Amino acid sequence: MDEHKSWAVKNEAVLEDLVTLMGLTAEEKALLASLKGKAEGVTTRLVDSFYERLLSHANTAEYVGDKVDRLRKSLTDWFIELFAGNYGQEYVQSRLKIGKTHVRIGLPVRYPLAMMDVVIKYGEEVANQCDNPAKVKEAFNKLLALDIAIFNQAYEDAQLKHLAEMVGNERLARRLLTQESQI
Repeated sequence: MDEHKSWAVKNEAVLEDLVTLMGLTAEEKALLASLKGKAEGVTTRLVDSFYERLLSHANTAEYVGDKVDRLRKSLTDWFIELFAGNYGQEYVQSRLKIGKTHVRIGLPVRYPLAMMDVVIKYGEEVANQCDNPAKVKEAFNKLLALDIAIFNQAYEDAQLKHLAEMVGNERLARRLLTQESQI
């Protein structure tokens, strides 16, 4: 089997690839940016809901520990950045850093993904405070999907790196991950 073109997309090219796929427009970016103040207004409730759920579940609470105050600030900053309107390389790097931190501490990817409904709820609440909530929700959902893809990229990069080190090269590692029988 030939290599897939997507396998060559790395580092800075990931953003361009995902933005192209998502179709996030300049208008949508500006619309989200116009709601940054409203996003700031819901962060306390978002963070309370988010950490109430995490801390009530033994398997996620063990990752929070005594870092809850710092993590609450990080979540606040992350949510507000969703409404910053600027989603360039710096934005992607900050998202990859979050994903790499999750990987480094051994947090299973299922947990950040399972918490997205809390984020969606408050993103929709922000959207409902404007004249065109449907358009904002669509833009917010695209951006949140972009963030999820970037978080997942951090997990994929770590998995691929470790496997490539074990087998000697990335191409063979990718083939093993896809369970190709013709290696």
